[in-house]
Order: sequence, then structure tokens, then C-alpha cells
Amino acid sequence: MDEKLKKVMDATYECMQACNNCFDACLNEEHLDMMRECIRLDRECADICQMVLSFSGREGSLRNDLVSLCGTICQACGKECEQHDHDHCQECAKACFTCADACRSFVNA
Repeated sequence: MDEKLKKVMDATYECMQACNNCFDACLNEEHLDMMRECIRLDRECADICQMVLSFSGREGSLRNDLVSLCGTICQACGKECEQHDHDHCQECAKACFTCADACRSFVNA
């Protein structure tokens, strides 16, 4: 397996896990209205990461487009999560930014 593809797969798995954890934890926060965008992006990001994992072994012509989209969504989710002081949001932001970087590196290779 290509090293850049492995890096994307590892990063998307970690990001998916962090987003799912953040999503669940945000639902229990006191000010749920303030967490609405974070929750929405956590779900979108986790879903696209899972899709990348499902498609990563295929060498289809649209794989790079999917990985690029994943990087875009991860970047947006990371920016939203880093605005919140909760540990789960900060951990999610870090995983999202790592995944976004891995996706960009893969697409630009």
C-alpha cells in the first residue's frame, strides 16, 4: 500500500473516531444551541471520513475528488471545534486538521 494512502486512511479513521466522540459529547453540553454547528460538522466529517475509508482501496477516477472533499470538510470541522473550550472539541479539532493535511498531501502528490 502506498505510504500517502496509508497516512490518509489512518488520519481519516482517527478523525472519524474523534468526530463521533465530539458529536456524542456535544449533545450532553449545557448550552446545546451554541454547539449546533459543531454537532452538524462532526456528523458530516465522520460520514465523509467513513466514505473515504470505504473507497480508499479503490483506484477509481473520483478517489482524489472524494479525498479532496474530505480535506475540505475536515478543515471546516476543525475550525468550528477549535472555537469551543471543551476537551473533546479541542481533540476533534486536532484530528480534523491532521486529516485535512493528510488529504491535501495525498491529492497534491
